[in-house]
Amino acid sequence: MFAGRPYRLPVNLAIVMIGLLAILTVGWVLLSLLGAFADERSATVYWVLLPVGATFLALLLAGVVGYLVLTIKAINLSRRQSNFIDSVTHELKSPLASMKLYLQTLSRHQVPPEQQTEFFQIMLDDLERLDRLINQMLAAGRIDSARIDGEAERIDLAELLAHCARSVCTTYRLPVETVTLSCEPCTVRARTIELDLIFRNLIDNAVKYAGAPPWVRVELARGAARTVRVRISDNGRGIPRKLRRQVFGRFVRLGSELEREKPGTGLGLYIVRTLVQRLGGRVNIADRGSQPGTVFTVVLPIVAPPVEADAASKSAAEPAASKRETADP
Repeated sequence: MFAGRPYRLPVNLAIVMIGLLAILTVGWVLLSLLGAFADERSATVYWVLLPVGATFLALLLAGVVGYLVLTIKAINLSRRQSNFIDSVTHELKSPLASMKLYLQTLSRHQVPPEQQTEFFQIMLDDLERLDRLINQMLAAGRIDSARIDGEAERIDLAELLAHCARSVCTTYRLPVETVTLSCEPCTVRARTIELDLIFRNLIDNAVKYAGAPPWVRVELARGAARTVRVRISDNGRGIPRKLRRQVFGRFVRLGSELEREKPGTGLGLYIVRTLVQRLGGRVNIADRGSQPGTVFTVVLPIVAPPVEADAASKSAAEPAASKRETADP
């Protein structure tokens, strides 16, 4: 995940620039000598080499600008990776420290049965938190290497969204009514794990950053040109317009890790964008107008229901049958 590929291009560009600078320097010396011993032949060579040298100079300047841009990107990536390490370290240490404390308490003191039940539930929640973290990191590794298990199949998107909403509410110990659903019957063709990762991450993100009391709404409807549109709204603080494209980057989280209140790794929205694009769809962010909050919209290609598909195949078969009947003597 932390491969050195982002730094390979700046290094190669720097080598090319050094080569161009050496060639330009030698050419400039030759031009100076030709100018000092000018005759008719050397003047011709001078005017031929001058545009060549100017071209090399322009390429060198373009290389400097490109090197600067790539260096800034590499620095930003390094900063995001550092934030990611800080975040993961915190996410790993917090539940482990909590479980260690409760286990030490249970082993050293006589704890009433009802309190033991509470301690066990807290430790199970901590284990669930660790499991989510590990699964998210594994999912990011799989999509980076284009390895997603399972075969594509027809999936009832309304049913999958309801399942994701119930799972997220259970995770945060919230009533199911926290996430309201308004879904039309829609079928898409994809791997179940891909859609589960997309919408579980989006609904989890909406619930986690929602206001108090939390409110999340999931809307599913057919769009234009045989697409399906899923809108996930919340009543949180929202995302500034200038940062809406950045949040889909890998390891990107707004703010400083030392001041952040919400847990996370900065991989959730990166996984969402990568998988949506792989399915031929798109995802974007908007605000809720005059109300606080964020709206994530996912547009995916739709699959015709079996009834529509059968009707289309029958309508295509009827002209062919009539042609055969006409052709028979």
